[in-house]
Amino acid sequence: MSIVLASQSAARRALLHGAGVPHDAVVAGVDEDAVKATLLAAGQGPREVADALAEAKALRVSQARPGWVIGADQTLDLDGRLYDKAPDLAAARSRLVELRGKTHRLHSAVVVAKAGRPIWREIATSSLTMRDFSDAFLEDYLAREGEAALGSVGCYRLEGPGAQLFAAIEGDYFGILGLPLLGLLDFLRREGALAA
Repeated sequence: MSIVLASQSAARRALLHGAGVPHDAVVAGVDEDAVKATLLAAGQGPREVADALAEAKALRVSQARPGWVIGADQTLDLDGRLYDKAPDLAAARSRLVELRGKTHRLHSAVVVAKAGRPIWREIATSSLTMRDFSDAFLEDYLAREGEAALGSVGCYRLEGPGAQLFAAIEGDYFGILGLPLLGLLDFLRREGALAA
């Protein structure tokens, strides 16, 4: 049975590819801003937003595609506040200044759907503490990363120079990269979608 990733995220595709999971990737076409606004207005927090967006993506694609459809989303939570991706490098600089010396959480949700209904889900929450880096380091980091810093909500790639921003990290490495992979692989093996 086919496996479809309801995302064009390069990081998520790379994780599945690296783990040897054959899959197709398609754009889910979910209005993420509308989903976020509805959930936040209802008093839901960043963790619930990640879960709802992952489910919405999986369900949308699974209504049109057969097989196992993987939806995933990640939110950044600083003191209960939800953050979106920075639109430009000036906003990325402000975001990193705000996160500097503090601990934030990343909530990475994954939902597998089949035939238009959710079958399995997992949410991995990781805590990341940024070190109190200097302004000079920040400028050098942004100069080296450039537009790549805008690819994640935290303005860093842990698998790249962004690792130098941190003093401590607790949690699932794959979840931090955007896809709680080990639980997903276990589910797919149990269902016969991958060799056991």
